[in-house]
Amino acid sequence: MPENTLQCEIKAQVERVAYYNEENHYTIAKVKIEGRNSLITIVGTLYSIVPGEILRLKGNWGVHPRWGEQFRVASYETLLPATVKGIERYLGSGMIKGIGPVMAKRLVTRFGEATLDIIDADMERLHEVPGIGDKRIDMIKAAWDEQKEVRNVMVFLQGNGVSPAYAARIYRFYGGDAVRVVSENPYRLAVDIFGIGFLTADSIAAKLGIGKEAPLRIETGILYVLGQLASEGHLFFPRDLLVERCAEVLEVDREKIPQALSSLAAQRKVILDEPAQLSGGASGYRDGIVYLAPLHVSEKGTAELLARLAAHPRQMRLVNVEEALKWVEGTQGISFSSRQLEAVRASLDQKVLVITGGPGTGKTTIIKGIIAIAGKTGQKVLLAAPTGRAAKRMTETTGAEARTIHRLLEYGPGSSPSEGGFKRNESNPLDAGLVIIDEASMVDTPLMYHLLKAVPPQATLVLVGDVDQLPSVGPGSVLKDIISSGCVGCVRLSEIFRQSTKSMIIVNAHRINAGEMPFLEKHAGQGRDFFFVDIEDPDEVLQYVVGLCRDVIPSRFGLHPVKDIQVLTPMHRGVVGVSNMNARLQEVLNGRTDGISRGGRFFKIGDKVLQTRNNYEKDVYNGDIGTVIAMDREVQELSVDFEGKVVSYDFNELEELILAYAISVHKSQGSEYPAVVMPVLTQHYLLLQRNLLYTAITRGRKLVYLVGTRKALSIAVRNDTPRRRYTLLAERLREAKTVSGLRSQVSG
Repeated sequence: MPENTLQCEIKAQVERVAYYNEENHYTIAKVKIEGRNSLITIVGTLYSIVPGEILRLKGNWGVHPRWGEQFRVASYETLLPATVKGIERYLGSGMIKGIGPVMAKRLVTRFGEATLDIIDADMERLHEVPGIGDKRIDMIKAAWDEQKEVRNVMVFLQGNGVSPAYAARIYRFYGGDAVRVVSENPYRLAVDIFGIGFLTADSIAAKLGIGKEAPLRIETGILYVLGQLASEGHLFFPRDLLVERCAEVLEVDREKIPQALSSLAAQRKVILDEPAQLSGGASGYRDGIVYLAPLHVSEKGTAELLARLAAHPRQMRLVNVEEALKWVEGTQGISFSSRQLEAVRASLDQKVLVITGGPGTGKTTIIKGIIAIAGKTGQKVLLAAPTGRAAKRMTETTGAEARTIHRLLEYGPGSSPSEGGFKRNESNPLDAGLVIIDEASMVDTPLMYHLLKAVPPQATLVLVGDVDQLPSVGPGSVLKDIISSGCVGCVRLSEIFRQSTKSMIIVNAHRINAGEMPFLEKHAGQGRDFFFVDIEDPDEVLQYVVGLCRDVIPSRFGLHPVKDIQVLTPMHRGVVGVSNMNARLQEVLNGRTDGISRGGRFFKIGDKVLQTRNNYEKDVYNGDIGTVIAMDREVQELSVDFEGKVVSYDFNELEELILAYAISVHKSQGSEYPAVVMPVLTQHYLLLQRNLLYTAITRGRKLVYLVGTRKALSIAVRNDTPRRRYTLLAERLREAKTVSGLRSQVSG
């Protein structure tokens, strides 16, 4: 058929979805239309269509040079199916909570072509179907009503030229007010709905007639840009650079930005600060700086609370330090090095202490010694770490219970940290004489602020971490700033203990951290736990990594291909990026063919998955990894086991999960895995940094495989210029110190 540029309309029933891109919702599907014996192909932007659905499609016919005839969709509308077979497929697809494939068959067997009409208008008649009681009918009614409302929202959004990808989420948040809210202020979507950013809201606003220079648009755009900068790690941004960035993103005259900034400042949504008032070299921002208000509160509050804690007298029973150290060595079977002794002494002298060092330098031994002495003196000790995996590892290595920081602070469901959802705070502090935080490099500024609010003034705080790892995913560089401020005690550990020198993982990690190329061949006296495979072609790297996970490592080292092996990669896109790696690894490591598809993601029982955002109600957090253990199509729930805690997800919440056979290096922080496999290619050039490579290698406990090129490895080792993060915590700490003794610092 020749190319036809004239738009036409067809009605079709979806038979199967061949391809779906979750990023832009591009879909390739096979459909059946009247008058055609064979299925036809439709292509275009369609959100999560399911087999059995009837679609009214507008678009034009065309011919793909390879795939032949296609109908290219410009817009579409979802209709209810009319045939018995179509109705059964539609209801059995999981679209309606309470109806799965089995129940769908029972319904159409009883009601035939009238099934959907009866569900819509005479729900009580569903009692005629075996297995349906009042509870099931209530569930079906709620889901059916929601679907009708969702369709209205979808029609409204599509009528304004925007893909209805987020219609269900918008409806769940606003309910029956969805259309009104979006019509009045579409920019609320960017603030209220997870996954909907400013650009999507801006597109809706343009269709609704809101001009580019409208104050509402510019103000919301500034908040969007500041939010993006926070996701890059910045606590603030220089005002002149922010004006330029906002003018570029919003495509407006830069003179419009200062007025909008002033309006936001008057609303206390942003803080316009003059850092020249701070001591310690913070005068380089001639035009001032701009914070999102909560981040300004967090940075300033962290500095003030940390200074106050460090200056407050300790309230503990005096001990003879040297006798205590001998007692620990004698009863715990520990033999401290001179540097470790220095760290334990410092914990008895300093109110706030940082202990930093790489793998194999004895941080865990120090923690155990500090805990033992604290227990002997009657202090209550609390241990915590930023992630569940890090807390579990801390428990295993110390023998004492450790929790996540969120659980330590008793986060209350239904609110966010900025709204003060932590139950432990200044008015309800932690019951502790000593608080030890492991993996402190992962703690961002807002979380540190809430932690410090809950630490009682008389308590001692010990922060343990590796400052040379990647900084926190959230904004700030807390551990680095605290150390560089010079305001609290700090012990740096650099000596690798003899038993650790047998590990090439540890030896090479320290070489990389020192700017030296890792040993890529076996060295005398060292074990075989670090491997480098020289491959340049990305497709070949992908195949080799798959082979390592599926065959080589399990057979040679006796490790489980899913539970024990973690693929880490610097990039999200590309042949060896997170998305493509996961698709391939899922295919070869999980043989199940049945699963559930939502938003372009396909989940099967047995899949390794990762939580992508903090969900305080479910008590799961960004970076938590679990295993899919069950899915129920009738109640539309998927269950994930996170280290012994089972969490249920409604199918409409599955955007919070991604596959985790491969994850980014940033997502691996705070975790250790028996085996780590990482591609290292020059295609990753912009992300090849020393601290990223160092962080990845130190995640491997028993085995590390690097697959790529020596050139890429060399680029990473040489690149010791981490991306700058705008933060003034160090300067604010120096400003906030209240007594001269606060500067006491253990030499390092």
